[in-house]
Amino acid sequence: MSVFISGTGLFTPKEYITNEELVESFNSYVESYNNENQESISTGEMEALVPSSSEFIKKASGIERRYVQDKAGILDISRMRPKLKERKNDELSILAEMAVAASKQALDQANTNASEIDAVICGCSNLQRAYPAIAIEVQQELGIEGYAYDMNVACSSATFSIQNAFNDIKAGVADKILVVNPEICSGHLNFRDRDAHFIFGDACTAVILERQQDSSFSFEILGTQLQTKFSNNIRNNFGFLNSPEDSDPNSSDKLFIQKGRSVFKEVVPIVQMHISDHLNELNLEISEIKRLWLHQANLSMNLLIAKKLLGRDPDENEMPIILNDYANTSSAGSIIAFHQYKDDFKSDEKGVISSFGAGYSVGSVIVRKV
Repeated sequence: MSVFISGTGLFTPKEYITNEELVESFNSYVESYNNENQESISTGEMEALVPSSSEFIKKASGIERRYVQDKAGILDISRMRPKLKERKNDELSILAEMAVAASKQALDQANTNASEIDAVICGCSNLQRAYPAIAIEVQQELGIEGYAYDMNVACSSATFSIQNAFNDIKAGVADKILVVNPEICSGHLNFRDRDAHFIFGDACTAVILERQQDSSFSFEILGTQLQTKFSNNIRNNFGFLNSPEDSDPNSSDKLFIQKGRSVFKEVVPIVQMHISDHLNELNLEISEIKRLWLHQANLSMNLLIAKKLLGRDPDENEMPIILNDYANTSSAGSIIAFHQYKDDFKSDEKGVISSFGAGYSVGSVIVRKV
């Protein structure tokens, strides 16, 4: 029995921040900080902060702008974080709102109704609350029967949740499953950290998997594969035990932390080997793969992964990039690339959706256009 991806959807916030706007805000903060602590800096008790630049950001990441749920709060140097309105318990949560918008697009593309969906899986890096599950809220809002649950494998949450949906359909538990990946990455980003303040943006993706191949869009899933290996090089310590531990929920370690050089050095070979092994298991050659829809974290990292796989530099059709516009949207990144760069596929052409990130975690989904 085969399982198909029959529809995808994308929610993009209305506001975005360019590198130039972000740098202007950050450098104003740096100037204020250095002036305020001038005496301590001159005596060596404190280190002066270093300004950033648009050129540095583009060279380090390939990012040019990012969509965000709130622009003003991030650029305000007295705040430097999004300013989001707390939703009441009888209001739709912000993550669910994003997921519903993306889901409606996916349902339209799949030519299906919410009443036909059997389950909802929400996979993302940071859940808005512990419970009730965001997935159940999405289920309620769309009028879906069946079951729903949340899961978190950081940037790999999309491929991990797709494998869960794939396995449930294969096992006969469900016929059609909606997977959503709402990411408000700006909420866990330290905008006072020069090495990381530019990395993330906000977005949400949705994917519909089903047993039947009813849509002209359909891609058959040839196989899924997951892998994890523990690492502290990407971390976020925010959680419900911060208060019982008497730790400061506003401290820098409760936001995104990354040892970028170590991540680059260690993750690239893991992802390259993971995809190579997965293709070998399916008796596929890399020459049979038309496109790599990779996690959108860093341009240099993606280029190197693709080069190691292909044995040469990839062209833009073989490895599309969306992080220049969206930045790193965590689990949503590879699905945004798939959503935007799939319509030119002809029957029997194949591609690889792959995500990777904190954990370390790696997931790959190999598909064939029907």
